[in-house]
Amino acid sequence: MQNELNANASTAGSLFSSSVFEVPPFQREYSWTSDEVREFFNDIQGALDQESYFLGLVIITEKESRRQIVDGQQRIVTLSLLAAALYHEAKNRGREALADRLQADFLRSIDYATDETDPRVILTDPKDNETLQDIIDHGSNAKKAKDAEGVSAQMRESFELVSRSLAADLASDPFKRLGKWTEFITHKLYFAVFAHPDPATVYSLFEVINTRGRDLTTADLLKNYILSQVKEGEKLAIYKRWQDLAGAFPSSGSTSYVQFIRHAVTVESGHVLPRDLFAFLAGRNKSSTKEPPTAYGLLDLLESRFPLYSQIVDPALSGPADDFALRVFLALNQLNVITVRPLMMAISDLPNPREGLEYVLKLVVRRMVVGTLGTGNIERRFSDAAKRVFDDKTWTFLETELADLNPSKDDFINQLKRRSFNKGILTFLRSSIIGETIAPSEYHTLHFILPRTTTNWPGFSDDERSIWVPRIGNTLLSNESRRPEGALTWKGVKEALFPTAIDGEWTDELAGHEAWNVEAVRSIGERLAETAGNIWYD
Repeated sequence: MQNELNANASTAGSLFSSSVFEVPPFQREYSWTSDEVREFFNDIQGALDQESYFLGLVIITEKESRRQIVDGQQRIVTLSLLAAALYHEAKNRGREALADRLQADFLRSIDYATDETDPRVILTDPKDNETLQDIIDHGSNAKKAKDAEGVSAQMRESFELVSRSLAADLASDPFKRLGKWTEFITHKLYFAVFAHPDPATVYSLFEVINTRGRDLTTADLLKNYILSQVKEGEKLAIYKRWQDLAGAFPSSGSTSYVQFIRHAVTVESGHVLPRDLFAFLAGRNKSSTKEPPTAYGLLDLLESRFPLYSQIVDPALSGPADDFALRVFLALNQLNVITVRPLMMAISDLPNPREGLEYVLKLVVRRMVVGTLGTGNIERRFSDAAKRVFDDKTWTFLETELADLNPSKDDFINQLKRRSFNKGILTFLRSSIIGETIAPSEYHTLHFILPRTTTNWPGFSDDERSIWVPRIGNTLLSNESRRPEGALTWKGVKEALFPTAIDGEWTDELAGHEAWNVEAVRSIGERLAETAGNIWYD
């Protein structure tokens, strides 16, 4: 028979001294930044003269002899780091009894049968847990923690911040302040503790709590869902597989990991909106007719897609793509085009993907010159096209299905002559023209011959300058990232900027104009547009 739900107020000392906490695999990792840790420390420091201070809600569930933290991990881990800082200050100042009390109440539990000690707080990830225990045992002298990365580095940084702040507080009267701090966190610092009796429901409880306004990412929710679906004895292995994938993406950009998940799923399931990803994969989207992969199937899918996707994101990485595919990926990154990544993966699965990749790149560039890719409808069409490529094992239907997105050569040339573009697009187009290829292997710095900041250039009124500066005819590719000094007049450009031009640049054509004015920009732009049209259509 299950115990009833239990909720009570508990001092931090009582809660810690009667518990061994375990941060379960479904929890997101320790993530408090210096701002949050500083606020945590300052709040407690400011309350030291009060009779009590409420630190917030902690939700736990019992599993075997440990208490799993459903909610409250960040505060519990940070309080452990504060207790560790107090412990090492007490040791260093000869207050052995105080240090022993801090260790027994907050840092380590004693097995009275064996006389061995165990940590009060245990993290799921072995490396992160090793770092936490290393910090607790050795403080600022923790050797392993100094080389830590990711979550381990975050805990190390938090400990160092707490240690410095504590040392500054203790400076006025170390003996008295150490006693005051220890008494306060032991007897006057309170948690509201909600103990849930059924460990089997812990995953769903975590999801309910963290989809009610809490700042939890889709990746965190998906990790929780996957772990709730696998067998108990396989959870740690599944957790490690998930973390190995997540660790390949920047910690500051968990969205990129979610983006990868969505793109990988799209290849086999078709378009899924970002806001619907979790509901779809967890089988909660009742209106969807698509069948989501199982928890095991999703991990298998992500692992199989990751080597190619990592090259799509960073073509400098090793992996299965050939040289031409890498140059296509590089081109799309230069253009900042993300929506076609599922289509790139689907086509790359085919035996001879080159023509398909070439077609998609041409379609994207032509469309960007004439119109835009920035609509949800176009992303949906690319996504559903990726699924059809995956299902039918061919890409050639794209030529018909996406024909309305493909402008004519005349439209392409005319728009390139008259439109303004951002520097990324202009850099790509100029590199394509100079290299006479749709997929250049490298990109250089693009400079505007008439710079945006110059206001007294002859031949341009204020209105004309804003119109003609970002045109393809006003550009030059250079080997130098900084504009040379003196290149702020037409004469200066020829003398200082032209010598930095890359091989194959149109310096002779540019220099043929006595003055750099509206007519010169128009003339060069028309010739560049005609050349680009031949590259992208013939």
